[in-house]
Amino acid sequence: MIILIIIGMSLVTMIPRVIPAFVVGQLEFKSWLNRWLNAIPYAALGALIFPGIMSVQEGQPHIGLVGGLVAIVLAALGLNVILVVMGAIFTVFLLLT
Repeated sequence: MIILIIIGMSLVTMIPRVIPAFVVGQLEFKSWLNRWLNAIPYAALGALIFPGIMSVQEGQPHIGLVGGLVAIVLAALGLNVILVVMGAIFTVFLLLT
């Protein structure tokens, strides 16, 4: 009985995720809508990261903001994501010491 419940729950979870992938793959969107949809992951990532930036050092939010700005500049220069992260970490390390 437990196996049937697990299979049923997995199907109920999987079906709503798989069907849109097939439907959206067949649709043609306007260019402005594609640009907007492509920006969603970056907006979500920013919303997840920003609270952490503000709480790097208790009472000193400028340290996290400077590290975030360094990351933005390095990313805008087109550096590899590892270098962007390392640059931001190094900046925050320098400001904390």
